[in-house]
Amino acid sequence: MSELLTIKIGIDPNIGHIGELMLAWHGVFIALGIAAGVYVAVRMARRKGFIEDDAYSVAMAAVLGGIIGARALFVAENWGQLGAFGDAFRLNEGGISVYGGIIGGIVGGGAYGMWKRMPIWKGLDAGAVGVILGQGIGRIGCVINGEHVGSPSHLPWAFEYTNVNSPSFALGPLQPAAGYEMVGDLLIFGLLLLLWRVSKRDGVVFTTYGLLYAVLRFGVSFLRVDNEPAFGLRMAQLIALGFIALSLVSFAYLWRRSGRGRVTDAAVLQAGQS
Repeated sequence: MSELLTIKIGIDPNIGHIGELMLAWHGVFIALGIAAGVYVAVRMARRKGFIEDDAYSVAMAAVLGGIIGARALFVAENWGQLGAFGDAFRLNEGGISVYGGIIGGIVGGGAYGMWKRMPIWKGLDAGAVGVILGQGIGRIGCVINGEHVGSPSHLPWAFEYTNVNSPSFALGPLQPAAGYEMVGDLLIFGLLLLLWRVSKRDGVVFTTYGLLYAVLRFGVSFLRVDNEPAFGLRMAQLIALGFIALSLVSFAYLWRRSGRGRVTDAAVLQAGQS
């Protein structure tokens, strides 16, 4: 009976070619996620006192760093599976690491903010709200394509991919791991919006994002079979454990911050915009 309720997805992952460029649903939703994430992050940054031009500049630096980091970590994890050196640059055909994008985005946006002497914690708070929304939208493409192969499942909401171009084709009903993460990302987005209203400490929203997403990714990764484990855990889980540890340390640091530190941040923001 449960197999009759299985959700069948027969959409072709590849939309078509534009010249020699392959356009895939994954890429489309990543682009939509980036656009939505930047828009929301800039709006939140304005509420933190950033002027719009500065907010967009930081966002673009974060996007560039995120794209480089996302592809770089994926290539590092899958180097043995690449056919040729040039394949490392075929971003349009898929193959990115979410954690690589997060790390690259933090480095890119943070470096630009430090160069311009902007308050980093305020910018990270604004960026976190936009990033998690973008991640949730991007996962829609993963659900359509079936790129992240879930473990076999007989649950009523299992996904079965029927298009021959899907990486999950003919594998039977599978756990909708990407679907779980998509829902989790959107729930975290909602929680961060609520926390934004009540938290008075800069950095709490970003640190909460880092902790909640790490917990989500650690759990969901148990349902995926498309990555080889290391030390009994998958690479994303090992990175998630690192993020959990760093988040807990950040919470302790933020809790101990004095009111003088927050006043200093405000002064830095005014100085950076002068």
